[in-house]
Amino acid sequence: MYQTVGVIELKSIATGIEATDAALKSAGVRLISAHPVCPGKFEIMVSGSIADVTASLDHVKERFAGTLIDASLMGRIDPQVITALYGTQTPSRHGSLGIIETYSAASIVKAADIAVKTAKVEIFELRLSRGMGGKGIVLVTGDVGDVTAAVEAGARHAKEQSMLNHYTVIAAPHEELWDTL
Repeated sequence: MYQTVGVIELKSIATGIEATDAALKSAGVRLISAHPVCPGKFEIMVSGSIADVTASLDHVKERFAGTLIDASLMGRIDPQVITALYGTQTPSRHGSLGIIETYSAASIVKAADIAVKTAKVEIFELRLSRGMGGKGIVLVTGDVGDVTAAVEAGARHAKEQSMLNHYTVIAAPHEELWDTL
């Protein structure tokens, strides 16, 4: 089943905590994450039906407009992306490794979604914002042709949004590299 993901970024950590409570109370959404990100901002990510996520985002945008930096609604997210956002995926160490790095959490979620919908790849890891200065990174695995197609498609979207930092494909990662990831 496809779900909707909403991402909200605020200028204040204290307001972010209050906004998280408001987002959860305003509609039947499920919290993916809520935490401070560098430099002193706060990021909230929720999932659920499109109606619930829309209502939650609209409520927060209206109530906390003075500290809102950005809000993004992404519908029909692939279940593999949702699983990775919750950190419950089982990473698969096979084939090639593709990496996309963006300047925001919302852009990497969308790039990851495009990547897994483009070709037969698995998300190895999806990292958002924390400890990375607000950046996002997705690592995908699979056959080199699929990984290349997936990474190029996700990176193309991020580039169109002016959010792409870098992307690469490693055809045959060294075993010690897998151990460090």
